[in-house]
Amino acid sequence: MSLASAPSDLSDLRDYAFEWALVDVETSGLVPRRDRVLSVAVVTLGPDGEQTGEFSTLLDPGCDPGPVHVHGLTAERLRGAPAFEQVAERIGALLEGRVLVAHNAQFDYDFLAHEFARAGLRLPVDRRLCTLALNRRVDPPTDDLRLGTLAAHYGVPQLKAHDALDDTRVLAGVLRASLRAAAGLDLPLPLVACPPRQDPRFAPKPPKTPCAFRNPGRLTPGGPLVQGMKIAVTGETGTDRADLMLRGVAAGLNMMGSVSRHTSALVTNEPSGGSAKARRARAEGVPVIDEPAFLRLLGDVRPGTPHEGAAIPETARPPHPVPAPESARPPHPAPPAPESVPVQGPAPVQDPAPAPEPATALSPGLPAVPTPREPEAGEAAGAKPGAKRSAKPRGPLTGRRVLVLGGTHPDAVAARTRVVELGGAAAINLSAGVTDVVVLDGGHGDRRLARITALLLPVHDAAWLVAPVVTEASGAGDRRAAAHVLPRGGVVDLPLPKGRGPADRWTVTASWAQQTACEIDVVAFVLDEDEQVSFDEDFVFYGAPENPGGTVRLLSDGPTEQTVSVDLAALPPSARKVVVAAAIDGSPAFGDVGALHIVSGPGTSAAALAQATLDAATTERTMLLAEIYRRGESWRLRAVGQGYDHGLGALARGYGVDVTD
Repeated sequence: MSLASAPSDLSDLRDYAFEWALVDVETSGLVPRRDRVLSVAVVTLGPDGEQTGEFSTLLDPGCDPGPVHVHGLTAERLRGAPAFEQVAERIGALLEGRVLVAHNAQFDYDFLAHEFARAGLRLPVDRRLCTLALNRRVDPPTDDLRLGTLAAHYGVPQLKAHDALDDTRVLAGVLRASLRAAAGLDLPLPLVACPPRQDPRFAPKPPKTPCAFRNPGRLTPGGPLVQGMKIAVTGETGTDRADLMLRGVAAGLNMMGSVSRHTSALVTNEPSGGSAKARRARAEGVPVIDEPAFLRLLGDVRPGTPHEGAAIPETARPPHPVPAPESARPPHPAPPAPESVPVQGPAPVQDPAPAPEPATALSPGLPAVPTPREPEAGEAAGAKPGAKRSAKPRGPLTGRRVLVLGGTHPDAVAARTRVVELGGAAAINLSAGVTDVVVLDGGHGDRRLARITALLLPVHDAAWLVAPVVTEASGAGDRRAAAHVLPRGGVVDLPLPKGRGPADRWTVTASWAQQTACEIDVVAFVLDEDEQVSFDEDFVFYGAPENPGGTVRLLSDGPTEQTVSVDLAALPPSARKVVVAAAIDGSPAFGDVGALHIVSGPGTSAAALAQATLDAATTERTMLLAEIYRRGESWRLRAVGQGYDHGLGALARGYGVDVTD
C-alpha cells in the first residue's frame, strides 16, 4: 500500500547499509556514445539513509541540446555553464567509494562513463543499484514503475519532473522506501559490478550503416558483383583496408567482418592462408577472389533488390540500372519470411562444425503445450490485428501469481506448467505480487517460507493444483492487472511503433532465482532474412552491450536479471528478427539453474504486457528465450524456450558471428 511519508531512517536495515551516491542526468539524446549530458545532480546518503551531500549543475555540451520539450534545457539556458570536464573531478569525489544509484541506472552510468572517458578521467564507480530493477523484484501494485509513479506510491513528493536535482531528491525517498520494502520480503539487492572505467566500449564510435539491399547469393565464376552481396576481406591488401571497405560500402555491398555460409565472396591475396576467415571460407565453399579481381568487379556492380522500406543512398546507386544476369541471381528460392516460420520455434542453428544436437524435448515427461498457429492470409478480415492472440487466458488462476517451492526438477516443472494451464503466472522469486504459494516435497525447508508465513500468503500443497480454490489475501484489491501469460511458442502482436523515442523501445527482461553455481549471460542477435547478422557488431552481449546503431541494447540490472531493449522504429529494414538468448558461463546446465522468467513490454518502466516461464530445461547450456520479428508492417513477440547443449560460441557462429574460442 502507499506510504503516508517515506521515512529517512534506515539504521535498522543492517543488511542494506551502504554509502550511496544517487545520480540523475538530463541528456541531449538516448545514445551515450553520441549524445551528451546537459545537467547532472548527485545526492549522497549514509548507511542510515540520512543525506550527507548534494551537488548539481547545468553543463554546456557544445552541441544541440536535443528534445527541449522534454527537459526544458535550451541552448541559451546552457550557454555559459561549465563543460563536463570542468566539474568531472568534483563529481568523481562524490561517487568515490559509494554505490551509484539511479532509476534505470545503466543509462546514467553509461552517460557518465562516456563523459569521464572524453575528459580523460576514470569513473570511480565499482557497483551500482538500479531502483527500477529493485522495484521489479519488489513488484509493488502500481500501474508502471516510472519514478513519478513510485514516488506517489511511496509517498515521496515530486516538485518538478525532469529536473536533475529534484529527480535525485525524489530518488532518495524512493530508494529508502524500496529498501524497506525489499527488507520486508527478505530480497537480496540487485547490485551490479561495473566494468573498468577505461573499458574501450566507452570510446565514442561512429555508427555503421546497414546495407540497403538484400543478399542475392554467392558470386558466380565470371559473374558480376551485385548490390547486397556479403563480402569479407582477410590478410594483407595493397589498398588500405579501410578504403577498400568504404569503396565496397559505397557500391552497395555489405562489407562483413566475418565469414559464414551466407558470405558471397572472400577477398584475399592469400587464398591458401591460415586465417580463420580463409579456413571458414574453404569449409563453407565460399568463393575466393583476390584484391585486383575485386577492384575490377567494383567498376561494374549490378543493381540489387532493396530491403522493403529501405532508403537507397545516392552513392550506392549504380550509374546504369541494368538488370542482374541470371548467373548473379540466387540458385534457390529466397528463405521463407519470418511469418512462415512455425510458431514452435526457429529452425535449429546450423554450426559450421558438427554441433551437439539440441535437446529433443524441453518438457520431459510433460504433454506438449499447444501453441497458436499463424493465421492464413486474409483470415479474420476486418478483425483487430492480434485481438485473438492477445486475449487473456481464462481459468481459476487468472490474475494470480503462484510461487512453487521444493520438489524435484520434473515435479516443479510440472507444477509451474499446471499453473499456466490454469491461467496463472508462475513466479520464481518471492515478491509483493505473489498471491499463492505451492509447497512440494522438500519445500518446507525453503528459507523463504518463514517470510511467506509472516506475509499471510495462502500456502497450498500439490493437490491444490488439481482444482484450485482461491482466496483473496489482504491487500489483493491493490494488485494491478497481470501481464498476458504466454506458453512456450506463444505469440503476441506488438503495438506499432509511433516514432523515435523511449516508448518505442520494446524490452524483454529475463530473470532467474539467486544462485552461486554459475553466471548467466543474456545476449541478442539482430538477424536479416537469412537468419544471419549483418555484421559481427549485431551480436549484443556483456562485452558489447549495444549494436552500432544503438537500436538494440543490453541492460545489466543485477546478478539475476538482464534486459534487452529494442528500438522498433529505428531498426533498419534489413533487420527481420531480434533473437534474445541466454547462455551459462560455467559447467552447470539450465536444468541446474531452474526456471527462467521473461517479461516483455514497452520501455523499461512500463508495466509488462506479456510474460512466460521457461523452465523445462535439462542439459542445455544455451537457450533461445524470445524473438521479436517482423510480420508485414507489424512486429510480433514469440516466447521460444528452445535449448542447446553447445555453448554460446557455437550459437553465435550459427548466426554468422566471427567468434574465436
